[in-house]
Amino acid sequence: MNINTTGWCDEAEIHESPHFNERPEGAKIDLIVIHNISLPPGKFGTSDIESLFMGCLDCKKDPAFKDLEGLRVSSHFFITRTGKLHQFVSCNDRAWHAGVSYFNGKENCNDFSIGIEMEGTDDEAFELEQYRTLAELIDTLSEHYPIAAITGHSNIAPGRKTDPGPHFNWLQLIHLCGNGKNICFPFIK
Repeated sequence: MNINTTGWCDEAEIHESPHFNERPEGAKIDLIVIHNISLPPGKFGTSDIESLFMGCLDCKKDPAFKDLEGLRVSSHFFITRTGKLHQFVSCNDRAWHAGVSYFNGKENCNDFSIGIEMEGTDDEAFELEQYRTLAELIDTLSEHYPIAAITGHSNIAPGRKTDPGPHFNWLQLIHLCGNGKNICFPFIK
């Protein structure tokens, strides 16, 4: 994989979300945040996640979408159950994935992190192809940015978020990472 100078991954399917803004001047991109998402909840392989991140989700399509009306969110990357990689925001810009968050003495994790959404739920295991794509992406990102740590959304927004959930296999991810082996997974003992 390659991240070009404009912050886009050459191997990803690109969808340019309108839900982003510039990072604060001098922000050091040193954190990766792992999330999970499925729309409708528990359903995989729909185009609804793309629609949400692009700001065009029809919230009348499913009763579960009622609370998503007017929501402006995005992520840098999204990895489907088959391991396909999508990118919505340049890594050089701030995606809106973390919300109210705190990590290693700093608030507003969107300012200094890259958000990666995994298609999944808290209630079931992720696919090997997802881990392979994720590990390759982490290795690539660590070549281009001073990534110091990888964490879950639940670790930067405790009590508010639970993803990527108890079925996310952090040890498998570490095993598959090459360059990423030097990155800190601060919550793994």
